[in-house]
Amino acid sequence: MQIKLNDKLFDLSIPVVMGIVNATPDSFYPGSRYTSDKSLLSSVEKMLMDDVDIVDVGGYSTRPKAENISSDEEIGRLANAIENILKKFPGTIISVDTFRANVARYVVQNYNVAIINDIGGGTLDDLMFETIADLQVAYVLMHTKGTPQTMQNQTHYENVVAEVLHFLEKRIAQLHLLGVNDIIADPGFGFAKTIEQNYSLLSKLSYFKELNVPLLAGVSRKSMICKVLDIETKDALNGTTAVNMLALLGGASILRVHDVKEAKQTISIFQNYQKGLA
Repeated sequence: MQIKLNDKLFDLSIPVVMGIVNATPDSFYPGSRYTSDKSLLSSVEKMLMDDVDIVDVGGYSTRPKAENISSDEEIGRLANAIENILKKFPGTIISVDTFRANVARYVVQNYNVAIINDIGGGTLDDLMFETIADLQVAYVLMHTKGTPQTMQNQTHYENVVAEVLHFLEKRIAQLHLLGVNDIIADPGFGFAKTIEQNYSLLSKLSYFKELNVPLLAGVSRKSMICKVLDIETKDALNGTTAVNMLALLGGASILRVHDVKEAKQTISIFQNYQKGLA
């Protein structure tokens, strides 16, 4: 599979890694909170040394019950982070994690951001889809219900796999009608889903190949790992690696992670496993 990023074709025939950079003070994993420009740039530098493919920058924490902030504050956080990253590491492929259309427009027009990663899948801002169509930027379409403040109370499904798949199918069709073709689908692990529902989605991830778009798996250090193992997020790297491998076996093309080196190693093992099957 290929998607267009900044007018260049980006090959996803070999899975790639999206590194998480949170320009927020309250992200669920303390190790991804950067309280200074120096610490943020140091983290990005390590990611680049570990051969990260995409750097995903967020200015609004989307953990359960996260504090709501204004779009102006979100833009301020993102602008500062992206400016610093591109100044020191020009050419870095930047994705921005936002569910707000005005924020998406600002970062694409001012910083040539390559991807908008929308945890709302267009449900949290009615203008998002037409904005993506206007900007002609690559788009991560994620499934969720409710908002970060309410999503954990919205975990009722008759069939979680079928309902998430239907949500993504319907919204991909809407995007195609608007002329958006560079779409990445994300089933939304941890968003409005119980632990059991997360693992149902993981076990059936291959079903999502019928969407005919690249799949992103974002499981890094999430509660679906920590609660099963009865550990804190700081101790969840090994569990993350195990779940990432399962996601690759299910067809994931992009791993969104806090720990780039380990994710790249997981992909290398996966590639050699695939060769063994040939």
